[in-house]
Amino acid sequence: MGSSEKTFRIGVVAPAGVLADHGLLDRITAFVATTYDGSVELLVHPQCRLAEGHFAGDDAQRLAGLLEYGDREDIDAIWFLRGGYGSNRIAETAARRLGPAARRKKWLGYSDTGFLLSALHRAGFPNVAHGPMPVDLDRAVRGREAVARALAWLVEGHPAALEASERADTPKLAFNLTVLSQLLGTPLEPDFSGRVLMIEDVGDYLYRYDRFLFHVTSNANVRRCAGIREGRLAADDNPTAVFRVPDGGLVADWCRRGGIRYLGACDIGHDGDNRVVPFV
Repeated sequence: MGSSEKTFRIGVVAPAGVLADHGLLDRITAFVATTYDGSVELLVHPQCRLAEGHFAGDDAQRLAGLLEYGDREDIDAIWFLRGGYGSNRIAETAARRLGPAARRKKWLGYSDTGFLLSALHRAGFPNVAHGPMPVDLDRAVRGREAVARALAWLVEGHPAALEASERADTPKLAFNLTVLSQLLGTPLEPDFSGRVLMIEDVGDYLYRYDRFLFHVTSNANVRRCAGIREGRLAADDNPTAVFRVPDGGLVADWCRRGGIRYLGACDIGHDGDNRVVPFV
């Protein structure tokens, strides 16, 4: 980047869970500086270092940090620090209060921050995407690759960062299954009509995934989607019961029951291979 070119600034906020290791903030800042040789600047909001029980600050503090960085004219993109739980508590208010500068930004995250992504998409924000977050840097397997992929989309819109099972211009949405099940029937619920729906999850029992899929595929709005693609559903072992997966898998079975097209696999999940899915 030449001396006359503008520095690309990414604001990091934490709308959900508390960050246990604040050293990550130094590591991710150094990673960005090394990768982009000063042409990209990471601005970590002080709110990311707060703790209020489970949360990275109380609701008012998390909302204030998001609104401040979202509305700053000199910040080009917002990158959610991590998931956990809590973004649903501020999502509706944030989408209502964010101004014109926020609508020009890219917004990236996944897991619990799907509540915010859905609220922003529903409010007409054009550059919202499911994809890796700064906390992924510390993943033991391909964590740095995941973060580099996220940055490639945020900074350059690089097509190699995108999930490739569908064309880039195909209308689509992507969510953590648990989050998706919980946002249905709320003011955060998006319009699924004609869109490919991609789902992923981690760390729950198979029978609970089955329960969530029953809820999701029974929803009349979801049933208007163009079909469902299955990301990685990483299940925990249940020590007290064996859940037998139907032939073809849970997602295909519930798509059949709900009259929804099952479109096969997609490359998203709570792992280092998670790819970026812009909401279209």
